[in-house]
Amino acid sequence: MKAILCQELTGFENLMHVEVDVPIAARDEVLVSVSMVALNFFDTLITQGKYQIKPDLPFSPGGEIAGVVIGLGEDVHDFAIGDRVMAYIGWGGLREQITVASKDLIKVPAQISDEVAASLMITYGTAMHGLVDRAQLKKGETIAVLGAGGGAGLAAVQVACALGAHVIGVASSDEKRALAKQYGAHDTVDSEKEDLKACLKTYNQGRGVDVIYDCVGGDLAEPALRALSWNGRYLVVGFASGTIPSIALNLIMLKGIHVQGVFFGRYIEEQRDDFKNNVQQLLQWVQAGELSAHIHAVYPLSQIKTALGDLSNRTARGKILVKVSS
Repeated sequence: MKAILCQELTGFENLMHVEVDVPIAARDEVLVSVSMVALNFFDTLITQGKYQIKPDLPFSPGGEIAGVVIGLGEDVHDFAIGDRVMAYIGWGGLREQITVASKDLIKVPAQISDEVAASLMITYGTAMHGLVDRAQLKKGETIAVLGAGGGAGLAAVQVACALGAHVIGVASSDEKRALAKQYGAHDTVDSEKEDLKACLKTYNQGRGVDVIYDCVGGDLAEPALRALSWNGRYLVVGFASGTIPSIALNLIMLKGIHVQGVFFGRYIEEQRDDFKNNVQQLLQWVQAGELSAHIHAVYPLSQIKTALGDLSNRTARGKILVKVSS
């Protein structure tokens, strides 16, 4: 079967198209024919050895998949051949078939496409973890999403809207801000030209915003944190800017700010049931028309380097998908 392999940690430009053996499902595993793989920014990092998770070489990138069950381990009784499924797998998705522990699979409702199913688990799952489990965002609260036009930020915009919050999309271009507005942001801020702190401080009668969802880091972090209200929550999600900021602790003390880490990989390990419950909520919102994953592009497996280049260059608006098989 066809697979994309990272054989050395020299970046996605050196990924190889190879033939590998078809895997055999263990007793508690399911063999899945992979239809769609959703890519994420960390897929560019993992091929350089710069991500928190470092698989043994060689490995396939691709952390979230959708596909069809084509084989069952002898101890698996909650899935059947032909079931459409989705899963977060961390890495390994860019291949035609893969074995997945049955406990990691979620059935895909008939009304939801493979493209959307593959797109929901990481960016939208991270948004749910951050906004529901960590910040406990409430209806009517005000949240600013930094990097609102990218895949992770756009997911947070949609989830925050579904939760009933007032959402401010912070992004660096007219195109990104328009996309954030298209998917529900009530207001936007130009992070290149406007004073971020001053803009965000105007909310809640000058008290500032309740929550910051930060996928960017860098120079935006401190002015955003300074715009939080008393007892505000600052969610540290990622560092798409390439710079991890340093924050003076007195700013956190003086406003009683809660700085909360949002690390999806560890969350899956520690709170798998919460994750599955959150995914079911996402699926319900999709079925009700309250949320829809924005697909930037779908590439064939042969164009994996182009697909990952869109993420590396930060030109992606929403999800990048790879179609593996029909």
